[in-house]
Amino acid sequence: WERPGWTSSGRLPGDVAFGGITLVQGLLVTALAVVAHLLHRTRPDARAALRGLGGPAVAMLACALGSVMSGGVSQRVADWLDGTHAAIPGPPVLLTWQASVIPPMLLVMLVLCSVLARRALRLARAERAAVARDYPGEHLEPDRTRRIARVRALAGLTDRAPLLVAVVSASTLLLGAGALVGALATGQTPSRATRDAHGFVQGAAETAQALGSWLIGLGFILFVTWGRRAYKDASARRTIGILWDVGTFWPRAAHPFAPPCYAERAVPDLTWRIDTWTRSTGGRLVLSGHSQGSVLAAATAWQLSPATRKRVALLTYGSPLERLYGRWFPAHFGPAALSALHHEVDCWRNLYRLTDPIGGPVRVPADGGPEVDRAPLKDPLAHGRTDDQPLPAPVLGHSDYQEDPAFAEERERLLTRLPELPAQRPQAGP
Repeated sequence: WERPGWTSSGRLPGDVAFGGITLVQGLLVTALAVVAHLLHRTRPDARAALRGLGGPAVAMLACALGSVMSGGVSQRVADWLDGTHAAIPGPPVLLTWQASVIPPMLLVMLVLCSVLARRALRLARAERAAVARDYPGEHLEPDRTRRIARVRALAGLTDRAPLLVAVVSASTLLLGAGALVGALATGQTPSRATRDAHGFVQGAAETAQALGSWLIGLGFILFVTWGRRAYKDASARRTIGILWDVGTFWPRAAHPFAPPCYAERAVPDLTWRIDTWTRSTGGRLVLSGHSQGSVLAAATAWQLSPATRKRVALLTYGSPLERLYGRWFPAHFGPAALSALHHEVDCWRNLYRLTDPIGGPVRVPADGGPEVDRAPLKDPLAHGRTDDQPLPAPVLGHSDYQEDPAFAEERERLLTRLPELPAQRPQAGP
């Protein structure tokens, strides 16, 4: 006897298809990791995320997220439709196995988050002395000092993101491989495959299967809710905007199913405007960019002609150029690329704060000239109340760099450093 929709081997037709897709994805990610490792060995970069394996690790997470989301949604819909467990054979077994590995994955993430939280607490305690040194001669309030130190410690966790991605990707690969082997070897769901096992194993399998499917359904609902929340909550909209800016910065040739790339229009338009203004006025300008804008400013500076570039200074602040882009995209924003930009743009200054979780130093060597990175800006500007600031200054983190006096100071210095050049002659027409 065979249930409707089952093959003679006892498996759903979808099991073979989903199993093949999962296997091919795993092989492609593995091949990508081998290629990335070989490329990193030819051009080693100590700051590259995961020693050049950042791309394969993110690809592994993307494949797993797609598989697990489809598995959870398919299983919940099938359970809702098939109340008697007789008319519909149910979702493919592999999707059930993939949903069942969610609880172990969450356990791994919980342990890792606990380790990172403990590290953050140690960093916060160590930062208290540094905070006290940054405000000499001021009356220090212990609560205020602890808060500033805590913000600095949490901002520093951004540099631990590669560790998080590495652990989650490796766990995903191992658990995914186990789910694939279990599904293809048994042809049954985890609860059915462990019917003859020890009671603890059977209970764990049944719990993981039920909890995993519900967690994926809950995650899907939270995902949709978070997207809707962005319409009403400015902080959620800002977070989604940051992720959207990073995802849509690269040309669609790098990820053809992504939304259109805004940089393909923004960079040429900004380049044309700078070229036109400097040629028509003979003036000089400071090209400043905050956060993702600093990435656009750097990309624009690369596209300027040498004659125009001599009239342009670069001021970046809260910039992820090295901290994020340089580590995750070293071929385009690694040390060699940023050093080349420094040589092409003589006047470049970068501002950052220790409380900023996104921006950081660009780590470009001075090579005998002025340093690109200014010393970390104070945040907050004053530890307590002052005559000019009757209320305690807020901890700004990634925002309001223009309000810091250092911004205007560095902008004036950049204009002073730019050489006086004669006006460019307009190009003759054809």
